[in-house]
Amino acid sequence: MVNRRDCISVKETMMLTIFSIPKPFEGHIGTIQRNAIRSWSKLDERLEIILFGSETGTAGMAREINAGYHPEVARNRHGTPLVDALFESAARISENRTLCYVNADIILMSDFTQALRALGEVSSFLMVGRRWDLNLDGEIDFSAADWEYSLRALAREKAKLHPSTGIDYFVFNRDLWGNAIPPFAVGRTAWDNWFIYRARKSGAAVVDATADVFALHQNHQYKSGTVVHKDDGTWEGPEIPHNQALAGRYAVNYNIEDASLILAAGRLSRQKAAVRARRFMATRFPGAAKSAVEAARRVGIRRTRS
Repeated sequence: MVNRRDCISVKETMMLTIFSIPKPFEGHIGTIQRNAIRSWSKLDERLEIILFGSETGTAGMAREINAGYHPEVARNRHGTPLVDALFESAARISENRTLCYVNADIILMSDFTQALRALGEVSSFLMVGRRWDLNLDGEIDFSAADWEYSLRALAREKAKLHPSTGIDYFVFNRDLWGNAIPPFAVGRTAWDNWFIYRARKSGAAVVDATADVFALHQNHQYKSGTVVHKDDGTWEGPEIPHNQALAGRYAVNYNIEDASLILAAGRLSRQKAAVRARRFMATRFPGAAKSAVEAARRVGIRRTRS
C-alpha cells in the first residue's frame, strides 16, 4: 500500500485544468486533434481547458469547446514553443490546484477523471501512464451516446500498448515544478523524461496510471524537417541534442517504469522491488545495463517483466 510519507489527510475532490499546444489543424493532424480535444471536453462540465499557440485552427477549436485561448507562447529560434514558458503560463492562468498537460493527439475517457479521485490523499504528485496506439482516420461522433463504448471496443481489437518511454500526459499539483523547468523545445524528446526525474528527485509521488487510464494515441506522421522517429526508438533533429543536454545525463534515461507508485483498480501500491532495482541500474548506469541486456540476449535469456 501507499507509504505514509506520500500521504496527508484526505483532500477535497480535485478540480482540474487541462492545457495543451496543438499543431496546425490541417489534414489528418487536424482531424485527430479535434478528436482528442473534444474528448477532453466530455470529461466533466466543470473542467477547465486552456489551448495555447497561434497555430491555424487553435482559436476556433477553443471557441467550439468554450476553452481558454492564449496565442502567445515563447519560442526558440526554430519557432518551437518552449516547455518552461508553456507550463509557467498555465500555472499562472489556471483556476485550479491540479493541472494536466496532454499532447493534442491523445483521447481521454471517463476513467481518467476516476483515476484522479484515487489521488485525493497524495500531497505532491506527478501522474503519468502508457498510451495505446491506434490508427484513426476520421472524426469521432461525440453526439453518439455510445461513442466511448464503441471506441474502446475498436481499441481493444486493434490498438497496441506503447512502450514505457512514450509519455503523453502529465497530471501534477501546480506548485510541483517551481522555477526549475529548463527551456526545452516542446516535442523534441528528453523533456518528458526530465519531468519524471525531477519529480522523483523532489520527493513527489510519481504514479503510473497505465492500468486505470486508457489513454488513446492516434497514430500520425511527423512533419518532414522537424524530427525523425527512427525504428530503434531514437530521435533525430536539429533541436534534439539541445534538449538532451538540458535534461542531463541521468534524466534522459527515466521513463514511466520509474514511477514510485502504481495505480490499479483504484488503489495505489508501491512499485515492485524488482522493477525498482532494474530501473536504478538503467538510470544510473545505462551503459552497463544495456550491455547486460545485450549479453543476455546473446545467450538466449529474455527478460520477464515484473
